[in-house]
Amino acid sequence: MVFNIRDSQKRSIMTEFPREIEKIKHIWIPMSDGARLAATIWLPKDAEENPVPAILEYIPYRKNDFTAIRDSARHPYFAGHGYACIRVDIRGSGDSDGILLDEYLKQEQDDALEVLDWIVKQSWSTGSIGMIGKSWGGFSGLQVAARKHPALKTIITLCSTDDRYADDVHYKGGTILSSDMLWWASTMFAYNARPQDPEVVGESWRENWLDRLENTPPHVEEWVRHQRRDAYWKHGSVCEDYSDLEIPVFAVSGWQDGYTNAVFRIIENVPNSKGLIGPWAHEYPEVAIPEPAIGFLQECLKWWDKWLKGKETGIMDGPKLISWIQDSELPKVSYDERPGKWVGDKDWPSTTVNNKSLWLTQGQLLNEAKEGEEFIIPSVQNHGFYAGVFCPFGQPGDLPSDQRAENGKAVVFTSKPLDETIELLGHPVFNVKVSSDQENALLAVRLCDKAPTGESTLISWGILNLNHLNSHEHPEKLVPGEKYIVSIKLNALGQQIPKGHQLEVAVSPTYWPQAWPSPKPVNLTIYSGEDTHISLPVRTPQNEDGACANFAGPETAQVMEMEVLRKEKRTRNLSQDMITGQWKLEDFSDEGERKLSENGIEHGSINKNTYSINENDPLSARVTCEWELKVGRKEWQTKLKTFSEMKSDEKNFYLTNTLIALENEQEIFKKTWETEIPRDFN
Repeated sequence: MVFNIRDSQKRSIMTEFPREIEKIKHIWIPMSDGARLAATIWLPKDAEENPVPAILEYIPYRKNDFTAIRDSARHPYFAGHGYACIRVDIRGSGDSDGILLDEYLKQEQDDALEVLDWIVKQSWSTGSIGMIGKSWGGFSGLQVAARKHPALKTIITLCSTDDRYADDVHYKGGTILSSDMLWWASTMFAYNARPQDPEVVGESWRENWLDRLENTPPHVEEWVRHQRRDAYWKHGSVCEDYSDLEIPVFAVSGWQDGYTNAVFRIIENVPNSKGLIGPWAHEYPEVAIPEPAIGFLQECLKWWDKWLKGKETGIMDGPKLISWIQDSELPKVSYDERPGKWVGDKDWPSTTVNNKSLWLTQGQLLNEAKEGEEFIIPSVQNHGFYAGVFCPFGQPGDLPSDQRAENGKAVVFTSKPLDETIELLGHPVFNVKVSSDQENALLAVRLCDKAPTGESTLISWGILNLNHLNSHEHPEKLVPGEKYIVSIKLNALGQQIPKGHQLEVAVSPTYWPQAWPSPKPVNLTIYSGEDTHISLPVRTPQNEDGACANFAGPETAQVMEMEVLRKEKRTRNLSQDMITGQWKLEDFSDEGERKLSENGIEHGSINKNTYSINENDPLSARVTCEWELKVGRKEWQTKLKTFSEMKSDEKNFYLTNTLIALENEQEIFKKTWETEIPRDFN
């Protein structure tokens, strides 16, 4: 995982703050059970005499090293504009006490409520608090907001989700998201095993480290045990009852992010909410790529001033949703910039968006249905290798490549060249009458923009485990040969399709490595007619669109100084063994090594993920994830190595996780977890 820090003069304006600030590098926040959470605080120097509202960021990513540079660019900015910023490592992470047993546990939320209680009691606090966070921090904000603490007045949630089952790194459409399920679990497996800092906690650091190494579980085991949408996933999914979100919510994401869909659900269901979607990857908009980055910290200040200080800033006067409609681009695995335009919609669903349907017939998408045709959709197990990553962080190579390399492995339906340019905003929906020759099957759909010169750019996709057709909570066997009416909501998009371009819909019962394969090869049959079409969200441009987003350029505080000890490197290599029929994707990311000037900590990481499958054998699917993490200072040096594997047969999944810890290059700990879990309609 890479956090982008931008120091380019063209992107960042170094700001003189209205108020002088001070930084409390380390403070303990006591919990009622005796545990302590580690925090850093930035606040105006005169806050004791002139109390201020507080802004909390509550995440497990280690404030003293891994996010120290990122934190130094954001929290001082808010503090300098009259806020106390509190950055807390959740229980079991960083220097905080305890073990991080899983994501988003009730204990995590309970601790957050106690942190809010603590903030209210501080002499520098007015008692009004906001929360901000990206990814885990965005999840935390939503979940804590649903607990209705009276001091929490508003949240800003970025790149997050309201639905832990259907819209996170574990499952998508009821299928195991094999691209990310093990990768993210292996990431936290390694992250959670890092030690506390001896300069903060003292001599107890080593005993605590050994406790973490022994007792922090591989989270993937619990995630795979819950293959249905049960109580495990409902916990922490605020979509279960949006009425719990009684405070204003600012929801932010980007079209390259893996969590864009939640913005639409939040602004539709939460009063006093606002949405912002740019062209960005999984990052804050003032540093995100591709361009254009925006002055997002200034937008946050408008939000905080409105809801924490009661000032009229105009932040709620504009559209409910501001989004970037991307111009059509030829496919590239990385973009530095995505040309387009900002548009505004005063409500969502928007009256500016109307659905246009195109019906599937023999290799074509037509404006009217044709009855009586049948299309066989065979399994090609290596379909999907050109999909890019599920959640891009802005690294080189994250994005889908030319889909012509995929289209020969699926059945493709193509429209006539468009007579006029159209703009799409929202969710395409694929509707189909379909049957399967197996009891277990999935259906994957890709929507592509085909240029007149032939290049095919992936603009949206969706997937459904057909056993979950009627319920993610109560899946059912399919009856081979029986016809089913299926509807799949594809990922939201904001996309221009120019005159002369064509739309492609590609259909397949496989999508590796995004989706874990069905236990047996599947042949689907699609039946043409009124029930088989794609519905496109076509937006009518508005005269006021141009005035909806007068964003300033990015601002930031002075970023913490660091020394680069090793530069970042990324490779993604796809290979095919012509003899065995094995396809293998090797994704290698050396995320570099840095030394922080403020505390002397050196930290770095290397990650390699391998996805392999044989052309005709779904049971050959295998994912392995390897990590090497380093944290140290002078004579105190620690290193972690992990290996994680996931594979299956017809009846079971098999998980292996190995953790090795080294102190000053001497191995002090090694443990392997091996688990067998039955397949449950996956």
